[in-house]
Amino acid sequence: MTSPWLSPVRLAGPYASLEPLTPEHETELAAATGDGELWKLWYTTVPSPATMHAEIARRLGLQRTGSMVPFTTRDADGRVVGMTTYMNIDPVNQRAEIGSTWTAARVQRSPFNTQCKLLLLAHAFERGAIAVEFRTHFLNHQSRRAIERLGARLDGVLRNHQRLANGTLRDTCVYSITQDEWPAVRTHLQWQLDKPRA
Repeated sequence: MTSPWLSPVRLAGPYASLEPLTPEHETELAAATGDGELWKLWYTTVPSPATMHAEIARRLGLQRTGSMVPFTTRDADGRVVGMTTYMNIDPVNQRAEIGSTWTAARVQRSPFNTQCKLLLLAHAFERGAIAVEFRTHFLNHQSRRAIERLGARLDGVLRNHQRLANGTLRDTCVYSITQDEWPAVRTHLQWQLDKPRA
């Protein structure tokens, strides 16, 4: 059963849209993950085309327990380009993490990520979230910069937090945006989307 606090929903903006993940997305997601061969990155976990079916099943299983709400993401042209989730959902304390995110190389460093995060953050805070977390590998500098550009603050580093598939131990950077910070963060993200582009 999904969480009554955060449940599957469609979210859309000019640069990106999110829709509830379904098994029918498998073929398009497998094609998207091939754009940049993202599963070869050692410091993060991205499904390969061969493991996409199992990853969809895993995420939908977590959705049934109420701990995750998974999305398929689409670019401005409606093409499937990745996945993201609300995860580690805590309905009692109204906290959640935005994570398990990957995006095809062609839309990285574009307004796409900002739009997705604005949509997800707005929905969570509109539903009464007191804080939204982001977590990433200490050495994933691209992800850390992207999270910091959103306006999230570093809460701390969990040392030797997780063992990765290659056997190395991950130090996890934990960031968050709190309810009282959200109005300023929302204004900043909207400004980033509205400013003229070359």
